[in-house]
Amino acid sequence: MPPAKPKSILVIIHGWMGDENSMWVLAHNVSPEIAILAPRGTFAVPQGGYSWREIRPGTWGMANLDEFRPAADALVALVNDWAVSAGVDGNQFDLMGFSQGTALSYTIALLYPQRIRRLAALSGFIPEGGQALLTTERLTGKQVFVSHGRQDDLIPVEQSRMAVAQLELAGAQVTYCESDAGHKVSKECLKEMGIFFGIH
Repeated sequence: MPPAKPKSILVIIHGWMGDENSMWVLAHNVSPEIAILAPRGTFAVPQGGYSWREIRPGTWGMANLDEFRPAADALVALVNDWAVSAGVDGNQFDLMGFSQGTALSYTIALLYPQRIRRLAALSGFIPEGGQALLTTERLTGKQVFVSHGRQDDLIPVEQSRMAVAQLELAGAQVTYCESDAGHKVSKECLKEMGIFFGIH
């Protein structure tokens, strides 16, 4: 008997210097009813791994939305192509991003809100310029899980605290998990994310 077709799609997006294998530790308990797509960043990083935006000297920090737009468009096209080839409904899908991957996930959700069902934003930030797109027309009722560690020395926890306030103001249904972790997802937040996605 052939395996059943997946009922939904989850795209897991790695962070700076990660690759297509980096996020599986966060998604190893996902139901076989969920198809997981784990793309690789567009640009190779000299130190190793990949980035979702072009690397230019002096541009380290909180990148803007336009820098992520090409990767956002490419990932939506990837989902479209994969869904057609697999015979799966790809009109809506879920996102899970970490660090820079969270910035890209927010970009996708803001540019293609009708395509995103649920979003997990882990240890990241809303790209500069994204605030202008945080409207009730785009985000009302959208389910978003946000987690961040108070000891994060790469992306300050204040980035997620601001994001939560902005998302809620725009009408999103936000679940927020803050812990004493550094730049990673703590066990307690990983458990809460599992509940959010229904994979606990």
